[in-house]
Amino acid sequence: MILIVDSGSTKCDWIAVNASGEQVHDKVRTGGLNPAILDREALFETILMSEFLKTKALEVSHVYFYGAGCGTPIPKQQLKDVLETIFNKAQVEVEEDTMAAVRATIDYSDEKAIVCILGTGSNCSYFDGKNIHQRVVSLGYTLMDEASGNFFGKELIKDYYFNVMPNDLKLKFEDQFNLDADTIKYNLYKKENPNAYLASFAEFMIKNLDTPYAKALAERGLKLFSKHMILQFKDEINSGAKVHFAGSIAYFIQEEIKLIAKNLGFKTGNFVRRPIEGLVNYHIKT
Repeated sequence: MILIVDSGSTKCDWIAVNASGEQVHDKVRTGGLNPAILDREALFETILMSEFLKTKALEVSHVYFYGAGCGTPIPKQQLKDVLETIFNKAQVEVEEDTMAAVRATIDYSDEKAIVCILGTGSNCSYFDGKNIHQRVVSLGYTLMDEASGNFFGKELIKDYYFNVMPNDLKLKFEDQFNLDADTIKYNLYKKENPNAYLASFAEFMIKNLDTPYAKALAERGLKLFSKHMILQFKDEINSGAKVHFAGSIAYFIQEEIKLIAKNLGFKTGNFVRRPIEGLVNYHIKT
């Protein structure tokens, strides 16, 4: 049995297939497995909460894991060690979520393209047809992650508390979320996955994109992301490289992305909400 795994900081999808690519079990969803945020114990606990993964571990021959937080050696190795301990008869490969986005969005295997991730976090890379290149090292959700779910969540909370959010939206925001200051601070500074907590607020912006406030917020985040991340690849853009997008935030604000792209001079390509289906096809073919 082969496990193909796509993980963000919020959630992690596991698909089990046989050697012919036939799915042998319903998709399993666990909590996100970001090794840059979760310690070894939390990684074990999150995986073993799934009865299927726990009971079928010895039947797994390969694990292909793609995830947020796997772009640097130490957290990547920590997660690999955890997976090899649980699935101790399997060959385990761990790649950053950028590679999952590349393999799920490009039109053909050696396409040269710029690939962005806008989900709980955000990222942008250039794929030269073989290798991924990044020119900006991510410093995570506290300092970067512009146009991501956690970025928009952070801006919504700040705008609410600074009385920037229009009153009618403030009432809707209060009705949907617990905005008690102590609750917010507890989730940000005491609980695990504060980035995922912030990202949980972003749905409010998406559902209210028909308002000038939410539309302006989306455009503000996208302009920052485009300026700091996409336009670092100006030469590649001028050479004809398209910009593909993966992640739920990108999928739901793709019209706003296309408008920003037109204004800034880059060409958008594919928008993929969940990369994992494309990853199954990739691994069966290879």
